[in-house]
This record gives sequence, C-alpha cells and structure tokens, in this order.
Amino acid sequence: MTDGIPAAPGTDAWFHDGPDGFVLLAGRCTACGALSFPPRPIPGCPNPDCDGLEQHPHALSTTGSLWSYTDARYVPPPPYPRPPDTEFSPYALAAVELDAERMIVLGQVAPGVAVSELTVGMPMRLVPGVLVSSAGVEERVWNWRPGA
Repeated sequence: MTDGIPAAPGTDAWFHDGPDGFVLLAGRCTACGALSFPPRPIPGCPNPDCDGLEQHPHALSTTGSLWSYTDARYVPPPPYPRPPDTEFSPYALAAVELDAERMIVLGQVAPGVAVSELTVGMPMRLVPGVLVSSAGVEERVWNWRPGA
C-alpha cells in the first residue's frame, strides 16, 4: 500500500512509497547478493550456483536507460484489472536497464507518453502510477517516464 492507496493485487510487496520516495523492491539473497525482481515468493536464491535460502528487501535504483519498448494494442486477459464499461486505451511498455544494478525491469510507460516519443538508450525514471481506478478506488503500480 502506498499513501493509503492500495497496490494492484499481487504487487503490494513490489514497491514502496516512503520518505525517500517511490522505489521498486527486489529480493536480495543474503548469501550471494543476487537480486530478483519481482521478489521471489518462495525461499531460495535466483542464482542457480547459490544455496542461499533467505532474501531481504532491496530498494532498486529509480533511473535507467530504455533497453526496449513496444505498444500494447490489445486488452490484456484476466487477471489484468479493468473498470467495467470502460473503453480500452493502448499504452506503451518499456524495458528499462537500471543504472546501478544493470538489471532490466519491465513496466508501463506513464500515461501521455506515446511510443513515437521513445528511443532506445534514452534516460528513464521510475514514477508511481495508477493501474486502474474504479468507483473512487485506485490501484497503484509503477510507470516509467522519459528523463533522468
């Protein structure tokens, strides 16, 4: 949950909006330091060469470079939430290589940014977003926005 607004179902442990700002939370293996995003829901390290079982939350960097992108022009199937009786709007998806971790994280591009405005290699920054808003209730996720 962030600022009293619930996270999209199943994503509540994936990000945090606190005093230091909005961040994505990865799992970091306590044995070897390997990162996994989203955090693994089961014990065990994502590194096949590590026998570590424990992970601790790790705030990922909030900036990176656009590694790849595409547009989504179809209605995603369930369990993707959508308010009833609303028209689907296409949106852009971005794969961003994080500056510090050099790992790639996928997410929607912030509303209002068209695919035609995106270029591989451009700087991107993490921003909070709203996945769906229905009956006065918003479910939050993360978005990527051009700029450092």
